[in-house]
Amino acid sequence: MSRLERTNSEGVPLARLCMVLASLSPLFILWGIRGIKCVPDKYLVPACIALVVVPNLVLFGRLALARRANDVQSKVIGSADDHRDHLLVYLFAVLLPLWDAGADSIRSGAGIVVALFFVMFLFWHMNLHYMNLFFALIGRRVYSVYNQASESRATDAAGFILITRRNSLPVGTRVDAYRISNRVYWEKHST
Repeated sequence: MSRLERTNSEGVPLARLCMVLASLSPLFILWGIRGIKCVPDKYLVPACIALVVVPNLVLFGRLALARRANDVQSKVIGSADDHRDHLLVYLFAVLLPLWDAGADSIRSGAGIVVALFFVMFLFWHMNLHYMNLFFALIGRRVYSVYNQASESRATDAAGFILITRRNSLPVGTRVDAYRISNRVYWEKHST
């Protein structure tokens, strides 16, 4: 693996997987409430609760480890994109079709599970795993940040994700942030 690949690697794959699962928490909540015909509630409800709680506990556990280890990096904002507009795409493109899918047989249930794995793969591959309902509920915003040296946003090699309470991130702002993964950071002073 080259130095560039190591630098741009997401790193901390368990945290990344938990971010993908946590971003799908609203879907699991809806499934737990609505039910799925082909899965008995005695299995579905505990599974949905686990799929909501466990990934978020792991994420906040990773944040606690970063705090304890003082795993802080100083970052300078080049430009920043707010991802609130992604929430609408997320809700309508992912949640509603999967929630509305009728799983009235084992075959259709298997189709929903395969579709869920496709969505998880796309979230993983396209770095959309930072969309988290709980971040929004506790007043966090998610920004894609590009370094000043980065001329093009077409390559995100110089970019990272910042989770913060700030309403804006002016160019040149310096932030200290805990490392959740190699590309996802939680601003230290906004905690």
